[in-house]
Amino acid sequence: MLTVLLEPLYHRGKEIIAIRFAYNKEISDKVKRVKDARWTRTHGCWYVPLTREHYTLLKSALSASSNLDTAALRQYLEQRKAIQPVIEKKDTISPKRAYLLREFPLNTENLAAFARFQQTLQLKAYSKNTFRTYSTEFHCLLRLLGNVAVSSLTKANLESYLLWLVKKRGYREAHLHTAINALKFYFEQVEGRAREFYDIPRPKKPLRLPHILAEEEVVALVRSTPNLKHRALLMTAYGAGLRVSELVGLKIQDIDSKRMLLFVEQSKGKKDRMVPLSPLLLDTLRHYAKEFKPGFYLFEGEGGKAYSTRSAQEVLKEAKKRAGIYKRGSIHSLRHSYATHLLEGGTDIRYIQSFLGHNSLKTTLRYTHVMMPKISNIGSPLDKLPWD
Repeated sequence: MLTVLLEPLYHRGKEIIAIRFAYNKEISDKVKRVKDARWTRTHGCWYVPLTREHYTLLKSALSASSNLDTAALRQYLEQRKAIQPVIEKKDTISPKRAYLLREFPLNTENLAAFARFQQTLQLKAYSKNTFRTYSTEFHCLLRLLGNVAVSSLTKANLESYLLWLVKKRGYREAHLHTAINALKFYFEQVEGRAREFYDIPRPKKPLRLPHILAEEEVVALVRSTPNLKHRALLMTAYGAGLRVSELVGLKIQDIDSKRMLLFVEQSKGKKDRMVPLSPLLLDTLRHYAKEFKPGFYLFEGEGGKAYSTRSAQEVLKEAKKRAGIYKRGSIHSLRHSYATHLLEGGTDIRYIQSFLGHNSLKTTLRYTHVMMPKISNIGSPLDKLPWD
């Protein structure tokens, strides 16, 4: 019997099942009749989309008259299944990731380690973002190991790997901290190696001052935005000091007009918090709701889903253009501005810490470095020289 090889490939932006065999008219005719079968000159073979339906159709059409070699396809699907929770969209995978899965598969032991790693993250109820970033970092290490078991690595091995991330992959301080946290999670939480890895050297994080808009610039942003929905979105981001994920996740029921509070549910660190609701913001939101009639989410995108974070960032970008503001910063700069303006207005820093949802006061204290009264009142020694 003729052997037909089914193997995974990436072609024209999609995963496919490549069908390879020595030319045989009978087999060729059967393949042609399979739904969605196409010929690719690039790869020199027939192919169908990589789906369970198309695999079943191929198996039904060819198994009686040929030997199907599906080892490469099964291995690829096993590898793909392991990283499935890391993929943003369920049926989407990048060419680079598809190449890695095909050419650098995890060995059996490391595949099992990756499964335990993800299961432990889920059992400890880590957030989706942390789950994704930790999994991506751990997956990066596993791909490099080949047949070496990750459980056999020593602290010296890990330090060499981290140095490689800096020198070869160009990891900056924050990214390297994430990689270290992911590795520590595996070795300490999954493997149970207690404090053995607690003293892995960490790079010192640079002190970066937040990008702040002046009060006049915030006014200019809002006034230069003719679309009521976009204006309400920007006012909410600034008026409540929200992260972009919190902003697009707001629901209508989170607006408490009786107590004049805005409820932020399960934000970073899985914490709820209450933020003062501005009367001016409430009035704007009422006008917005009357005109746009949102159903569930305060700011809705297509199909009644939450507004996308990318769209929210685009709203700010366009507003800055119209207002002639060239300072760097995303929606998060409105949150920074909110905190700084409160501090400049004399609000107790512990209230600001609560409004922002910071665990540590140290995080909130960085706004003291950019508050204008503190800086402008000191002035410059240049102005005190005897110029006359």
